[in-house]
Amino acid sequence: MIQPAIRKIIASVLLFCSLSAAAQSPVNLEGVKKNGALVHADEHRITIQWPAGPSGTAKMILNLDTADPLFSSLQVGNAKKFTEVIKNLDPVFILREGKRTLSPSSGGWDVFFDKVPTRPYNTTLVRFDKHRAAVLSEGSRTIIKIDTLHAGSFSGHLEITVYNGSPLFNIAAVLSTAKDSTALLYDAGLVNKKELWDAVAWADVKDHMQYMKTGLQDTATNLEVKYRTVIGQTATGSLAVFPAPHQYFYPLDEAFNLKFTWKGRNYLNQVADFGIGIRQDPLGDRRYVPWFNAPPGSMQRLNFFCLVSAGQPAATLKAVKQFTNSDRFAPLPGYKTMATHFHNEFITRVALSGAPVPEKPEFTEVLKKAGLDIVKLAEFHGVGHPKGPDSIRLRELHTLFEQTKRLSDTSFLLLPGEEANNFYGGHWLAFFPKPVYWVMSKNAGVPYRSHHPEYGNVYHVGNKEEMLRLLEQEHGLAWVAHARTKGSTGYPDQYRDEAFFKSDTYLGAAWKAIPADLSWTTLSHRVLHLMDDMANWGLKKYALAESDIFTITEQNEMYAHLNVNYLKLKKLPRYDEGWQPVLDVLRNGHFFVSTGEVLIPVFDVNGKEAGERLQPTTSGKATVHVQLQWTFPLHHAVIVSGDGKQTYRTTISLNHTLPFGKQRFQWPADLKNRKWVRLEVWDIAANGAFTQPVWLE
Repeated sequence: MIQPAIRKIIASVLLFCSLSAAAQSPVNLEGVKKNGALVHADEHRITIQWPAGPSGTAKMILNLDTADPLFSSLQVGNAKKFTEVIKNLDPVFILREGKRTLSPSSGGWDVFFDKVPTRPYNTTLVRFDKHRAAVLSEGSRTIIKIDTLHAGSFSGHLEITVYNGSPLFNIAAVLSTAKDSTALLYDAGLVNKKELWDAVAWADVKDHMQYMKTGLQDTATNLEVKYRTVIGQTATGSLAVFPAPHQYFYPLDEAFNLKFTWKGRNYLNQVADFGIGIRQDPLGDRRYVPWFNAPPGSMQRLNFFCLVSAGQPAATLKAVKQFTNSDRFAPLPGYKTMATHFHNEFITRVALSGAPVPEKPEFTEVLKKAGLDIVKLAEFHGVGHPKGPDSIRLRELHTLFEQTKRLSDTSFLLLPGEEANNFYGGHWLAFFPKPVYWVMSKNAGVPYRSHHPEYGNVYHVGNKEEMLRLLEQEHGLAWVAHARTKGSTGYPDQYRDEAFFKSDTYLGAAWKAIPADLSWTTLSHRVLHLMDDMANWGLKKYALAESDIFTITEQNEMYAHLNVNYLKLKKLPRYDEGWQPVLDVLRNGHFFVSTGEVLIPVFDVNGKEAGERLQPTTSGKATVHVQLQWTFPLHHAVIVSGDGKQTYRTTISLNHTLPFGKQRFQWPADLKNRKWVRLEVWDIAANGAFTQPVWLE
């Protein structure tokens, strides 16, 4: 029998142990699994060591003591010897919280025509209170979650993810608000709590490395950089800080370089210590500035990437550039890259201005450097004369055809095109396989088709029936631009039963990442959902990529706002022979869309490729065959199918993948009673690619 005195001693010891445990920062390791990374936790520290590919091994030591910086040490090396690159860093996030316009006439949460910074908004430093921590393994990734973050109406936790196969890691403030109609923007980075970087480095817009020594009095400066990256340098290595290449850039009309990185002390008068990081100009391009959606209850990931290296900044930047193929759409055997919807207005502003016309315009050189084989323009958007008078309209078209022919060659095809926006409703793009002279109006007594002594056939279109007739006669295509938002809010839904929409001259819709929402592991769903709806309507329609931007310069941040169509086309057509093969590939659905980092060279379902018809088995069992190429580690794939009424999504985790891979996959699919099936693939930075449907009969 335990004596009362002994019981008191035991109770005191238990109470002391309980209080001691409560005073520490407990680390939950129950979610850690064997995946190649090593995790160790003690009283106040978490140490993660992970295989970093050609860089050897990377090590991160986190300090959970509230009085000390979180990143106690970042190191690279091997299992026997590590080199400390930097120590004593803290993550920093600055949240801008604004009000979203949610009028149904503007598209609701799909809104683009919003000007968030013209209304009052709050700019808040995210407060980090270290409490509990947990470490878990998800495939080849190791994730550290640390409570708690607070900023304005938002709260959440910090999340750090390291990726086997690379010295890459991601830092995210995962935040949520209960407020409705909220839009947000964020800046982020790393601050030195004790030691300073020896220098800060970056590539300027001319792609030249720049270095700046650091000092105690350095006031924060916004930097205009290429590749969206700023690098801190020490005597033993360097650390790059950069955002997701597309996800961080909410939709705008202009791809201006708005100085997306920063360095120095007292950033925004809120971050006293010296830091380097990423930023957004809250005023955007001073046109429509929608920021990011933040619906109530959604977990917004305000995140950025870091890459630690024992090398000098130039070598570290080279490693970062590999994730975006140096901001170039990689060539793929058997495919040609095509980008669409550019309002550069070279014809009216340069070719017809009376000023000298450059032999090699800047915009074509920029697009060529981006790895584009084919570019379809959208000229005369608000500055031309689509409805005449004829003398001006025909001269504008003639100049467009002359210049696009002059600027095309055997490796680059610059194609004429317009955002027509007449007759059908909403905004839409017209695309012909050769130069076609047409006027978007017809006065009384003017024939539909006439002969011009200089230009040949000239069409005058006065209604939707004649528009369809012209597209049929000249083998052209049309598709809705920025469907269900901007000037196409409500379209194509409002004309889904029209003859012109059901016609095979109407391709479908164009995809751009509108809206932006950081709670998603993908980019915008808007047109992907429309593609599914159109398929369920019983129409064989497709979705191609569109950039929908205006100015194109070397100074701009072009890559972040570009996306591309990979057309299954072995040979580039000659301009003077027409480009019907380009339209045929689109019309037949023989292409996939990509942001550039994820490629789908092979996709078939039981041997049938996108755009083809498949007779399913009685059981509905099928096999999806796919070959993927990627830079960032992949996150997931989705097999999307529909039965004519409902859409079904089967998600396949790809969290076992390492960076820079190429692999074939076979996935089973139950397609019983389905009418169509397609595929999406997304990586850890929300970059992705998607195919067109295979039609089931």
